[in-house]
Amino acid sequence: MTSRDIESPSTKGYLNLPDDSTITYHRTYGKPPGVVFLTGFRSDMQGNKALAVENFCKINGQAFVRFDYFGHGESSGKFEHGSISRWLEDTITVIDELTKGPQILIGSSMGGWLMLLAALRRKKRITGLIGIAAAPDFTEDLIKPNLSADQLLDVCKLGYCEVPNDYDDVPYIVTKKLLEDGENHLLLRSKISLNIPLRLLHGIQDRDVPWETALRIMEKFDGDDIEIHYAKNSDHSLSTDRDLKRIFSTLERLLKIES
Repeated sequence: MTSRDIESPSTKGYLNLPDDSTITYHRTYGKPPGVVFLTGFRSDMQGNKALAVENFCKINGQAFVRFDYFGHGESSGKFEHGSISRWLEDTITVIDELTKGPQILIGSSMGGWLMLLAALRRKKRITGLIGIAAAPDFTEDLIKPNLSADQLLDVCKLGYCEVPNDYDDVPYIVTKKLLEDGENHLLLRSKISLNIPLRLLHGIQDRDVPWETALRIMEKFDGDDIEIHYAKNSDHSLSTDRDLKRIFSTLERLLKIES
């Protein structure tokens, strides 16, 4: 009987942090290398990509963790009080406290920024990266240039502004803290000092993160084991059955799973 015949056990848990906040997570026990899924801006661990990758790892006996950042999903805190620094620290805490041995990080949208930052902080632990519509530097390159004069004035006067949300009726709250903190973590202005396998999946129809972003990441990445996979008819979500199959096959190759 192989690992494909029995799904690995999993558990839901909570990490209590020194500031009395909590990170909610789901952890699947299995063999290394483990897989950690990093969600996007205002997304949560109940998204279909995170759940689909979790199921893939269960079937293949692979260790896996998905979690919610501070102010996201089931974790504590208000979204408006979060920042790239805070969500990066959440990611590092999850890697340190909930995983053992080598890890592959999968980052969706903002999670793609956090996975690169986390890999730089934990070079000895991270052995592979998969970016799904990865969006490093999005606060500087995608949010700021699209704020109107009135929104910029609100940021200066109120400390935040509201931005229309294409995915539901509730607008995004973009804070001055988020924008200023993002400046401290920009990656596409210099070399990204990583030399591990990097796989980037991006939809050409992505209206949120330009497909050229994947090329910018490749240009700045030190290592040469890089592959970019473009999907002609896919959008930012990359969550159709065909997109999920691409994610699975990419992960399968990094894990060296025999079909």
